[in-house]
Amino acid sequence: MKRVIAKKVDTKIPVISIGNLTVGGSGKTPFLISLASDYKEVAIVLRGYKRESKGTILISKLGKILQDVRISGDEAMLYAKNLSNASVIVSEDRLDGIQLAKEIGAKLVFLDDGFSKAHIKKLDILLRPNPEPKLPFCLPSGAYREPSFMYRYCDVVVKEDEDFTREVKIENQTKRMVLVTAISKPSRLDSYLPDALLAKEVFPDHHSFTKEELESILEKYAATSLLVTTKDLVKIEQFKEIPLSVLTLHVSIKADIKNKINTFLADFR
Repeated sequence: MKRVIAKKVDTKIPVISIGNLTVGGSGKTPFLISLASDYKEVAIVLRGYKRESKGTILISKLGKILQDVRISGDEAMLYAKNLSNASVIVSEDRLDGIQLAKEIGAKLVFLDDGFSKAHIKKLDILLRPNPEPKLPFCLPSGAYREPSFMYRYCDVVVKEDEDFTREVKIENQTKRMVLVTAISKPSRLDSYLPDALLAKEVFPDHHSFTKEELESILEKYAATSLLVTTKDLVKIEQFKEIPLSVLTLHVSIKADIKNKINTFLADFR
């Protein structure tokens, strides 16, 4: 098996990967934001899915945003806006991204979705979805990107409501809101939505919104605001005339998970 026989590259810096085996929707991004906020001199390295750029690019440095969302992609910009203690790097080649992190002075690197990068020496954390997919099959027959038995090859497995919890609030709530979102598995928002919500307008994951389509939704429902997630917000906030309400998400990670990570960091030193 490739994962077992792969010769691991020691990058000489602690690397922690946050990933999942299933397609989207496990809470990986807010989990990483919560975890990374506990440390200083941190770099987040990710592919930058659906970005309008190529290569290894520094998106932010210790909270100072250097690029726009077209260059970064939505997930990278979400990290940049939520982590003033971190630098954010996008790169198709994770080793190149880690090297840039070292060059700018990072002391700890988090890889977004780096479990498949078996050639990199790292601590692997996998988020197990709750509930799990009904069918234990890989794409295209099921929701798994890799077989479920691959959990045995990671270092730490975490599950929502067991190892971490999430709290959702609505900022700037108005009387006539329409949910507008382009996230994976939007049904996971249902338990947090107000009863008075007018409607839902769901777009493909990572969709880039236009001002015209947002104005059309406001007019269609005579809405007083559009309800969006923070991931959607980074692509919409440029349209200053669009009234927005925001679903904010905070993740609390249990102490035993943080202790495992701190043990890894202590052993690395």
